[in-house]
Amino acid sequence: MPAAGECYSVGAVIRFLIHIAVYFAAAAIGLIVAAAFFDGVQVETLGFVIVAAIYAVVLGLLSPLLEQQARRSRSSLFSGGVGLITTFVTLAVTAFISDDLTIDGFGTWIGATVVVWLATLLAALLLPVLVVKHVVDERHR
Repeated sequence: MPAAGECYSVGAVIRFLIHIAVYFAAAAIGLIVAAAFFDGVQVETLGFVIVAAIYAVVLGLLSPLLEQQARRSRSSLFSGGVGLITTFVTLAVTAFISDDLTIDGFGTWIGATVVVWLATLLAALLLPVLVVKHVVDERHR
């Protein structure tokens, strides 16, 4: 982070915006997959973008905090479950903030947490690779 009075480089801003776009797309994919797998997960069509945005922002804010706490605790159980805990809390906060996401039933909450976590993880890993591949392919044309 630049000191007061310094500016961010264009490259840093572009990387930040790409990171935000990937978080948003990964959140959207995770929520779509959970809604497809579980009848108890409903995402309202008109509010979907808002739900995905809330989820992405909350995830972006919580992830570093919980990862830092996991490193401090030195508990392998907590460290291994940080992604799942973060996903569960993020889903809960998103459902609380927005009426456009509802998750009904204990089993659905657990299943949705695992499915959203896995789908978000895969999307976050694969989307940057696909974007880079697309950019490289476009430059070679």
